[in-house]
Formats: sequence, C-alpha cells, structure tokens
Amino acid sequence: MLRGLFDDAVAAADPARCLSAWLPGPPLGRTVIVGAGKAAAAMACAVEDHWRGDPEKLSGIVVTRYGHGVPTRHIEVVEASHPAPDAAGQQAAVRILDAVKGLTADDLVLVLLSGGGSALLVAPMAGITLEQKRAVTKALLACGAGIGEINCVRKHISAIKGGRLALAAAPARVVTLAISDVPARRM
Repeated sequence: MLRGLFDDAVAAADPARCLSAWLPGPPLGRTVIVGAGKAAAAMACAVEDHWRGDPEKLSGIVVTRYGHGVPTRHIEVVEASHPAPDAAGQQAAVRILDAVKGLTADDLVLVLLSGGGSALLVAPMAGITLEQKRAVTKALLACGAGIGEINCVRKHISAIKGGRLALAAAPARVVTLAISDVPARRM
C-alpha cells in the first residue's frame, strides 16, 4: 500500500501528466521558455508536447542537473551542478537573462521551476564571484541550514532571483509554473 501511495505521488508530479492543464494560452507575439531545476528539462519537453500555439514561436533555455537532460525540439537544455553551483549554471543564467531582454507586451515568458532551481540558476550579483557564491552555499549546507534559509541568502546575492528575472523580461507577461519538493510551511 505504501509503495502504491508513493508511486501515485510521484506520478502526480510528472510534468508530462500535470503541466498541460496549467499552460497559458499563446500570446500574440513570441513565447520564451526559461527555467531551472531537476525537472526543468522534463517540464520543457511537456510544454513542447502540449503547446497550443505555433511551435515556431517557441524558444528558450532551461538548466537542469547533470544527468537530468531530455531531448527537446525548440527549448535548449543545459546541464549544470547541483547543489554547489558551477560555471555551466552561471553561463546558463546569463543566457536566460539575455533570452528575456527586448521583449514586448505581446510576448510571453513562461518560467519553469522545480526543486534544485535555486542552486542551478547562478547569476552572482555585481561584486560577488562564482567562487564566493559556491563558498556561501557550501558553508550553509555544512552548518545545517534549511532550504528556505539557503534560498533566502541566495536571493540576496543573485542578479536573477528575487524578481530580477521578471524585471528583465518587462514589459512581457511572465507566468511561472513550479513543481516543488519543499514542504509548505504553515503560517
């Protein structure tokens, strides 16, 4: 019985099964898909499989953990290190920021996030190096900080987190779809 419950829970979070119901309608302009996380590539594949608009107007880039990439047709998949960030994650984050620049109000940015996204989406704020960000991540992991605490620190030393991706995409509409493995806290 427990194995059946586990299998049902995992299946319920499978992007191929759960993402299509939440996809927004296609915009008048372009659709740029960006994202990060261990399931980001599977999510990008599900978007391509279920997109109701012109597939030729789809483009984008997602970053996932090494070994978690899947083939896609219009969305580039980059693999990077998790949980400690690496140069591949940093380069992907820069390319994601570039992908959303210069869009119009007729365009849509669809952000795909899943567990591990914060570690994989590495864009240190000006004045902070990748090595410093790696050291902070390692120190937080070593001292037993919770994922909420780690992500809070990451947000404050990032050029892409904390709403900065949405600011870079303006005036395009931004819709985020997230699959999370972080338990919700009750307030």
